[in-house]
Amino acid sequence: MAPKSVHPLLISLLLPLCLTLSSINPHPLDPLTPSEISAVTGVVNSSLLGSSKSLSFHYVGLDEPDKPALYSYLANPSRATLPPRRAFVIARADQQTHEVCVDIADRKVVSDRVYQGFGYPTLTFEEQVEASALPLNYTPFVESVKKRGEQMKDVVCGTFSVGWFGEAEQGGRAIKVQCFLTGETVNLYMRPLEGITVVVDLEAMAIVKYEDRLVVPVPKAAGTDYRASKQKPPFGPQPKPVMVVQPEGKGFEIDGHMIRWANWAFHVGFDARAGTVISLASVQDTKRGALRSVLYRGFLSEVFVPYMDPSEEWYFKTFFDAGEFGFGMTASSLQPGNDCPKNAAFMDGYFAGRDGQPIELHNIFCVFERYAGDPSWRHTELAVPNEVITEARGEVSLVVRMVSTVGNYDYVIDWEFKMSGSIKIGVSLTGILEGKATPYTHADQITADEHGTLIVENIIGVYHDHFVTFYLDLDVDGSDNSFVKANIETVKVADGSSPRKSYWTVVRETAKTEADARVELGSSPGDLLVLNPNKKTKVGNNVGYRIIGGSAASLLTDDDWPQIRASYSKKQVWVTAYNKSEKWASGLYVDESRGDDGLAVWSQRNRPIENTDIVLWYTAGFHHIPYQEDYPLMPMLSGGFELRPSNFFESNPLIRTKPFASTHWPNCTK
Repeated sequence: MAPKSVHPLLISLLLPLCLTLSSINPHPLDPLTPSEISAVTGVVNSSLLGSSKSLSFHYVGLDEPDKPALYSYLANPSRATLPPRRAFVIARADQQTHEVCVDIADRKVVSDRVYQGFGYPTLTFEEQVEASALPLNYTPFVESVKKRGEQMKDVVCGTFSVGWFGEAEQGGRAIKVQCFLTGETVNLYMRPLEGITVVVDLEAMAIVKYEDRLVVPVPKAAGTDYRASKQKPPFGPQPKPVMVVQPEGKGFEIDGHMIRWANWAFHVGFDARAGTVISLASVQDTKRGALRSVLYRGFLSEVFVPYMDPSEEWYFKTFFDAGEFGFGMTASSLQPGNDCPKNAAFMDGYFAGRDGQPIELHNIFCVFERYAGDPSWRHTELAVPNEVITEARGEVSLVVRMVSTVGNYDYVIDWEFKMSGSIKIGVSLTGILEGKATPYTHADQITADEHGTLIVENIIGVYHDHFVTFYLDLDVDGSDNSFVKANIETVKVADGSSPRKSYWTVVRETAKTEADARVELGSSPGDLLVLNPNKKTKVGNNVGYRIIGGSAASLLTDDDWPQIRASYSKKQVWVTAYNKSEKWASGLYVDESRGDDGLAVWSQRNRPIENTDIVLWYTAGFHHIPYQEDYPLMPMLSGGFELRPSNFFESNPLIRTKPFASTHWPNCTK
């Protein structure tokens, strides 16, 4: 059930007060600190669970406060009671999954529930490392490598989730292991040992199935290494260095996890599963002089990556990168000057390892102001007699960036805040293709569907998808919002009232229930908006934000097993009634899941969503057909979407923005 509405006055007061809060106490939405992680896992170890020799921690994160309680506290922290700071823990012990709530201040277990459903928690790093090492001392595998004429010293193995393909009974926790060669390269994904699959029982940590089905030539190492030190002439284009200079210093302030920049204020958190978490994003209305709420909480909820090869070694490669592997746990340390500009500030993150000890992820967030010489608006007017009027304002934005490396792929996630009031969420893909070894050396040899592109001799880049789903709890000028489809419809002029034969107009449709709010982008033109039906501009329009973007949807059949698990990927936009527990589009337990939990299932309740607290889910989808330019490492492929003000302000909020100071530019003609 959605919580009671939060009074808009509390939200308008929220940010100025919570900006000062972090200097006094930890913000209620701050991620767990290393000491808190240790304290939480220490409490669990001291409980009855701690007596189990098989206890392992799979998730330790903030159990966020209830939304009304948090809003009430932040509006008046000196008088309201601080919401209890609690942690949510998912642990395994004696082949059972426990959901444990821990009160951090009182250092006690509040609840311990054994999960009885299908699916398992996120895999730990440690068990994946152990599983990937098992084949190296397994005699049948050593013989398979020898049979291919390769050396064991060059072998590197990786882990792959097994999925679910209609089995009636829940199997034990298992993982598949496949192996690659390095040798004269570190680009192991371009040198697979095709045809070999190892199945590991994670509880016993033992190989339970081994198959060497076919021998395929191992692709060459030459030309695959992407390290700068290994490149030889002729070199590629060498651009001149481009530097970002801020003579007056950075334009943003970071106080703990709170960030203030230009007309924006928001909170940045970290979660082991989601990665970046943006909360309490509010934008200042220059005319009103107040901060107005836009986004209560937003984060990446899931990344579904199904490959399109149905063969024995490939059919199971239908990954859920956040739920199975942890998008936050796989965050990469960012490099100044390459991943982020020189003017960036950096932040760290922490998560719990299998033993419960905190693990530091250094420099996983960078925050920077972006300016590329683009205008935010401009106009040249020639119609005024005896004058040429030109006005322009430079486009400066603030970016919060994180990069997650899940196996072969690197995902760059940007949250970009614009002074216009827009929030752009960027999703970029780079890294290395998942390559399939093949005997083919030329495209003319291929006479059947090989499920991919021959990108170089003996390697096929397999067709696949990326569906990146975001959770967006929009509170547009208050928590009670509605979802509106502004459909564009063609109207014929049949009565002779105009020389025109047709025009288009807008017909607005307010979604009453969750079933009304499932949208496949591209099926009909128009705008999708989240409006506040209780707030109007001076001329009578409802204030709101609209969603701008184009995206792919899944093409798998509805009865395909991975599609059942990711049934939400058939639509790019969903809207649900707010429920604190509904965060993960693919469900809480994704490893070997069956699609009986998650966004599509929740939406079947068909709850009312008009003029209430709602959550919008948006999927940025990519159908990836590999090309030769993706070899040996693919250039950045970018997409995403924008949350853009729509009658939120009375007028363009940048009209009163002053232009940059006049500067002499030596390259100008005059």
